[in-house]
Amino acid sequence: MVTTFKVAVLGAQGVGKSAIVRQFLYNEFSEACAPTKTRRVYLPAVVMNGHVHDLQIMDFPPITSFPVNTLQEWADACCRGLRSVHAYILVYDICCFDSFEYVKTIRQQILETRVIGTTEAPIIIVGNKRDLQRGRVIPRWNVSNLVKKTWKCGYIECSAKYNWHILLLFSELLKSVGCARCKHVHTTIRFQGALRRNRCTIM
Repeated sequence: MVTTFKVAVLGAQGVGKSAIVRQFLYNEFSEACAPTKTRRVYLPAVVMNGHVHDLQIMDFPPITSFPVNTLQEWADACCRGLRSVHAYILVYDICCFDSFEYVKTIRQQILETRVIGTTEAPIIIVGNKRDLQRGRVIPRWNVSNLVKKTWKCGYIECSAKYNWHILLLFSELLKSVGCARCKHVHTTIRFQGALRRNRCTIM
């Protein structure tokens, strides 16, 4: 049985959220930074523990605020579908304090304005650009402790440039949205080929 999970990827300008998505989908990275100006939707399939799961990954441009209701959500083309996803990936740059503050604000707005009556959507905080570790502005332990213990969210650091922990991020994502068959996946993940639309990655 195929289950479709809708995922929203959010973050400030230049944090590398699109690079993370493209690294996961196509196993590629570009040094050129092309700002995301419109919502982009990707429809990959993931095979985990022998079971197929369709993902609808929505890469959103930086938004000024999370839509407070359905009317506002659909009035702005950049925000469509944002309130009804199954999980959120909030990305910040470990070398940019303002990008973490952006994630902090958006997370709070999500908690305050999510559709009443819907199941709680997991939030995973992602610290990107781990390859620039020496430029880190907040100690990793401080962020991890805040996110996991106070915010009760998942936390992963990755490098889109070097494809480090990208697959781990998406395996943790599947676990967080209640994929019962994915809860005992080993952290060693095997990636088979570049993922294209309607093709699969083996996790």
